[in-house]
Amino acid sequence: MSNKKSVVIIGGGPAGLTAAWELIKDGGSDTYDVTVLEETREFGGISRTVKHNGNRMDIGGHRFFSKDERVMDWWKSVLPLQGAPSYDDKKLGREHDMEPGGPDPEVEDKVMLKRHRVSRIYWNRRFFDYPISLSPNTFKAMGFKLTMVAGFSYLKSMFHKLPETNLENFYINRFGRKLYSMFFEGYTEKLWGRHPSQISADWGAQRVKGLSIMGVLKNAVAKLMPKKRSNAEVETSLIEEFWYPKYGPGQLWETVEANCEAAGVKVLTDAKVIELRQSNGAISSVVYEDSEGNRTELTGDQFISSMPVKDLVNAIDAAGADAEAVATGSKPAPADMTEVANGLPYRDFVTVGLLVKHLRLKNTTDIPTLGNPPIVPDCWIYVQDPGYKVGRLQIFNNWSPYLVKDVDDTVWVGLEYFCEEGDSFWNMSEEDATKFAISELTRMRVINGPDDVIDSHRERVKKAYPAYFDTYDRMGELVEYLDGFGNLYCVGRNGQHRYNNMDHSMATAMEAVGNIKTGKTSKKNVWSVNTEKSYHESK
Repeated sequence: MSNKKSVVIIGGGPAGLTAAWELIKDGGSDTYDVTVLEETREFGGISRTVKHNGNRMDIGGHRFFSKDERVMDWWKSVLPLQGAPSYDDKKLGREHDMEPGGPDPEVEDKVMLKRHRVSRIYWNRRFFDYPISLSPNTFKAMGFKLTMVAGFSYLKSMFHKLPETNLENFYINRFGRKLYSMFFEGYTEKLWGRHPSQISADWGAQRVKGLSIMGVLKNAVAKLMPKKRSNAEVETSLIEEFWYPKYGPGQLWETVEANCEAAGVKVLTDAKVIELRQSNGAISSVVYEDSEGNRTELTGDQFISSMPVKDLVNAIDAAGADAEAVATGSKPAPADMTEVANGLPYRDFVTVGLLVKHLRLKNTTDIPTLGNPPIVPDCWIYVQDPGYKVGRLQIFNNWSPYLVKDVDDTVWVGLEYFCEEGDSFWNMSEEDATKFAISELTRMRVINGPDDVIDSHRERVKKAYPAYFDTYDRMGELVEYLDGFGNLYCVGRNGQHRYNNMDHSMATAMEAVGNIKTGKTSKKNVWSVNTEKSYHESK
C-alpha cells in the first residue's frame, strides 16, 4: 500500500497546472500522487492559444509580467528568455537586453520573448495614451476647451474626495468627473453590463489601485531620472516591457502540462467534475464525467479546485445525501451558501479574429513596425468610445511575429467583445458575428472594408471575468464555508471569484501547495493574494 498523499486538482489552467508542478517538482512524486482533471481537451484555460489556419490567437491577451519574483523565475524556468533577436526585432533593428546563452527564437521554439508594450485608447477616431493622462498628446487630441474642462475637473477631484462606496466614485477620485465620463463610464458599462455606480470599488482596488493622473505623471518624471527602478515600484499599467512565449501563452501551459506528465502527474482531459463528496467534514472524493456521460469517482487526501465557485458549491454532494452518506456527515451545501454561489455573476467573452491585408490606420509613432505600409505598434487598442460594441483590439503581429503565418504581408487582428452567455451577441452565428466585427472595424476606419479581410475565426469563452456585484458582497460567507473543509483549497481566478491576473492565479496555487506541504491549516494566505499592496496589478 502506498504511503503517498493523493492530491486531486480540478482544472488544467494556470492555477491548476502550477499547483501540480509545485507538488511534483524536485522529487515530489515520491511524496504525492497527483491527478489533474481538465474538463476540455486543452490546457491554459483563458490563457490558452487558439490555432487557426497557421495563425495563433491569444484569448484576452497575456502579458507575462509580475511583481512577484517567484512567478517571474517560474516562467523563466519553463521557457528560457531569448538570447538572440526575434524576427521582427532583427529586421527592424529594435533592441532588447538578450539573455546570455539563451535560445535563438529563429531556431528554437521553447523560448520566452522580450516585448515592448504599447497600448492606446481609441476615442472619437483619435488615439490617446493608455492609461489616460494629462499629456501633450492628450491635450492635442482633446483640443483646448475640453482639456481645460478636464483639467479643472481633475483639480476639483484632488480636493473633494467622494466616499469610495462604488467604482464610479473610485474613478472620479483618481481622474476627475470629466475624464471619468469620457473614458471610464461607458467602457466599464460595456465591459460589465452594469453602470459603475452599481459595481463594487473592490474591482478598481484590484485592477487599478495606485493608478491615477498623479501616478502617471510621477512615472513620467521618474523615467527622466537615472536611478533604475524595480518592478515593484512601477504601476503595472505603465510597464513598458513584458515577456511573451514565442507561440503565445498556451505554449507555456502546454509545456508545463508535458513537464508534469513526464514527472509522474496523471492528467485526465474530457473530465468534468460534477460532484464533490464529503465525509466527516472533509472532501473524500470527486465524481467526474466525460463527454459521453461516463462517470468515475476518484478519492483523494487533498483537493485543489480552480473550477468556478458557483459550480463548486453546487457540486458538493450534488446527488443528495442517502442514509449511508448522512451517517458520515455528508450533506449538500446549505441553502444560504447555494444562494450566494448562484448569485455570483460573470461576464463572458467573444473574440473575433480577422486576418486582413493591411490596416487603414497609419503608424504615426516613431516606433518601427513590420508591414507595408508599417502597421500601428499597439499590442492592445482600448475602444473606450461608446459608439462601438467592441471593447479592445489586439494586433497579434505585435505580441509575437510567430503568431502570424505571413507576418510581413498580413495583419491578424482580434476584436474582443464582452457579453452574457446566451445573449444575442453570444448566440450569433459565426458568420453574423464576423460580419458585425468587420462592419465595426470599417466604421472605426481601422480597415477599408470587407474586401480587406482574408480569413476569420470566432472564439467564445464562458465565465471569463468574475464580476463584482449581485451576491459578491457576501463572498466572505462563502469563503468561511469552503474553508471549513480542511482539505479543500480554492485557487485561481474562477476558483476564488476574483478578477486575478495570471500571476495572481499562480500565486494562489503556490500558497495552497505550501500549506499542504507544511500542514498549515489557515487558508488566509491563499485568499489574500492580490489583496495586499505588493500584489496589485492593473490592466
